[in-house]
Amino acid sequence: MGDDDLLTINRISPENAELYFIQPKDGEVFKNDKPIIVQFGLRGMGVAPAGVAIAETGHHHLLINQRSLPDLLKPIPASAEILHFGGGQTEAQLTLPSGKHTLQLLLGNQYHLPHIPPLISELITIVVH
Repeated sequence: MGDDDLLTINRISPENAELYFIQPKDGEVFKNDKPIIVQFGLRGMGVAPAGVAIAETGHHHLLINQRSLPDLLKPIPASAEILHFGGGQTEAQLTLPSGKHTLQLLLGNQYHLPHIPPLISELITIVVH
């Protein structure tokens, strides 16, 4: 198997697949003295840890305050505002400073590559006081 084959394994997402937030909800307001519980939802596909090649699976990436999506043809970068959940986690706790924040989910395959077509949640806005 060549490098090109490795990069295309598990890249195709089913037509009915959907990535979404269970919580928080768009417009939700939080107090800054408690962590924010973020729950990731996925329909039509399964969750698997990074590095595990199982068809129609992926793992979550949480984009915080991103003005645009990362390059969808390359592995999803990691940073303080692009969080990888390569262990297959479906929930996280966030501590964010006061203010408005945007959140968006992006699913990646075992190599952190977005699927084709990419699975991207709606962009939501939350407020922390």
